[in-house]
Amino acid sequence: MKMLINGKFEEKEESFKVINPYNNELVDKVPIGDRSDVKKAILAANQAKKKLQDMSSRKVSENLYSAYETLKSEKQKLAKVITEETGKPIKDSLGEMERSVETLKFAAEESKRIYGETIPLDAGIGGKGFFAVTQKIPLGVVAAITPFNYPVNLAIHKIAPAIASKNTTILKPSLQAPIAALRMAEIIASEFPDGVVNTVTGYGGEIGDELTVNEDIDKISFTGSVATGLLISTRAGMKKITLELGGNDPLVILEDANIEKAVKAAILGSYLYSGQVCIAVKRIIIDEKIANEFVDLFAKETEKLKIGDPMDPETDIGPLINENAAKMVEQSVVEAYKKGAKRICGGNRDGNYFEPTILDNITPDMNIVINETFGPISPIIRVNGVEEAISVANDSEFGLQAGVFTEGMKNGLKCVNEIDAGSVFINKQPTFRTDNMPFGGFKMSGMGKEGIKYAVDDMTRTKLIAMNLR
Repeated sequence: MKMLINGKFEEKEESFKVINPYNNELVDKVPIGDRSDVKKAILAANQAKKKLQDMSSRKVSENLYSAYETLKSEKQKLAKVITEETGKPIKDSLGEMERSVETLKFAAEESKRIYGETIPLDAGIGGKGFFAVTQKIPLGVVAAITPFNYPVNLAIHKIAPAIASKNTTILKPSLQAPIAALRMAEIIASEFPDGVVNTVTGYGGEIGDELTVNEDIDKISFTGSVATGLLISTRAGMKKITLELGGNDPLVILEDANIEKAVKAAILGSYLYSGQVCIAVKRIIIDEKIANEFVDLFAKETEKLKIGDPMDPETDIGPLINENAAKMVEQSVVEAYKKGAKRICGGNRDGNYFEPTILDNITPDMNIVINETFGPISPIIRVNGVEEAISVANDSEFGLQAGVFTEGMKNGLKCVNEIDAGSVFINKQPTFRTDNMPFGGFKMSGMGKEGIKYAVDDMTRTKLIAMNLR
């Protein structure tokens, strides 16, 4: 694969090998770009702004719909690429592509309904006789920096709303899984003038930094680590930024919960893509009165999961993105043992693979629940009553999403009101997202919201237009 800058494919002498984490075979190579490539892409994006902004909203919508049709026709092929470069089970890669196609359709629809409003200036002193309206106008150039775990869906959540609101874009995908994202960007780029969509591959310390500090970028939309997000926020200057960072999402299970439904949610929430998901269940906070019954059933269902070749449609658990990631999970589990954690099932690493693991006797001061553990780990924290459950759920620097299982309206509403997270779901695991909902967390989980409508709003500026009719 090559970089796409101003409608032309660019190669470099140095390249990065993208390795399949299942069999360690070469998937493809991508160029290692540098600051000069970023500057070239930024120049192209700025030069293309007028061409895009001169297009009618109807034309932008039609072109996005055309890209949607092409992406839809290639979703099987791209799902296979996602599995090859990430190790994600093919059934989950197909799910990612289904969502990505839908997200692009949402953007095509949203591009035709970017509204301003009338402002009653006569409500203020001196405003009588004015007619005033607001207009939403594009920011200019949006830089999208994306991670490996959802390489197409997370990229399209940035590129699609940017173009829908008539911003040009530059995508920097993760070097660990860039191929499917680059192809998706090519599909969208083919429907628009040269320079509207550009892609640059390379190391974050150089490519990402240039995108962050360059004054000709108007907005950065970043999904990734807290450390990188903090660095972006300190170096971005006056740019608008959206940061989707870490999560330490709790699944709270109260005394009156439906245990079978809660177990199913814990399975889906803990082990999707081997836990390498920012909204995966990272802490299971359960009332002591039902904890033993829950843990027994949870372990029984966890042991049914199939570990194996991610290309097999029956596989539930594939490899982690690389062996270092698996070793980090292993280290966290070993540290938990030393502090008194009890292994219920799993706990073993084999190369890039880590077994789905349930750990009981977890206390809130253990590192495995203080920090985000990016792996298939289910730490059980036992509590007494809803008050303690909420307190433990909030005892984190993160606040992305949360799920609460209860059959009682009073406790459900109490949790919704008191858990400090960007989204709280009743009787659903926090590993849930539709692509039109507002998505984004509180505290160290980031700032800003994604979801096409909400991203569009954050990728536009509001201009007031007022006429003195007196």
